[in-house]
Amino acid sequence: MIRIINLHKSFGPKKVLRGVDLEVRKGETMVVIGQSGSGKSVLLKHLIGLIKPDRGQVFVDGLEISRLKESELFRTMKKFGMVFQGAALFDSLTVEKNVSFGLERYTDYPPQRIKEIVLESLAKVGLKNVEHLMPSELSGGMKKRVGLARAIAYRPEIILYDEPSTGIDPIRADAINDMINLLRQEMNVTSVVITHDMAGAFKVADRMAMLCGGRIIQVGTPEEIRASSNEFVQQFIQGHANGPIKAV
Repeated sequence: MIRIINLHKSFGPKKVLRGVDLEVRKGETMVVIGQSGSGKSVLLKHLIGLIKPDRGQVFVDGLEISRLKESELFRTMKKFGMVFQGAALFDSLTVEKNVSFGLERYTDYPPQRIKEIVLESLAKVGLKNVEHLMPSELSGGMKKRVGLARAIAYRPEIILYDEPSTGIDPIRADAINDMINLLRQEMNVTSVVITHDMAGAFKVADRMAMLCGGRIIQVGTPEEIRASSNEFVQQFIQGHANGPIKAV
């Protein structure tokens, strides 16, 4: 479903991605782990065309998107739903208007159909009778789920999650992980999850990839990652300060 080949990206003198290679299979959940500043979010933004690579290629469903014109990229983007790190809700809009934002602008659905899709999407993430509320009236976990509802309103083929459990307590984080698994089962979506939460990573992943030094240093099932002999991987998943990754 997604194929990344020799991806390079620098910002000024800082080299962030140094030849990333990764494949994500249709219908799987791929979790990308790595320390802060390792380029995980930069990698994610390449998948939806927000950033163009300096070198390398990104293919989505067989189509190379890394060189598409904006009009061509827009059609491809309809395959994607995006769940942002901070939910990224519009504070001045109700929950209903937040979830319907893209539908109202990029589809020709009548208002009643849009409302039906909004309520269906909210129900899928376990939220009912909240469509009239403002973001300020929601808990952190509810905001995350509203962001997830907005992402699935398009019925995407691929969902990208940027740190979905950041800023919420472990119980709410686990509920978000349950939602990720449920949506994969119910909608058969392909998912890419960027996370620091190792408990959540092992819970949702079909496969995991570790980004370190601007490259993917290992890809495997959760069991293979746990048993890895790579000292960088072991230090990260165990959360030890001492090791080849410097805690700076």
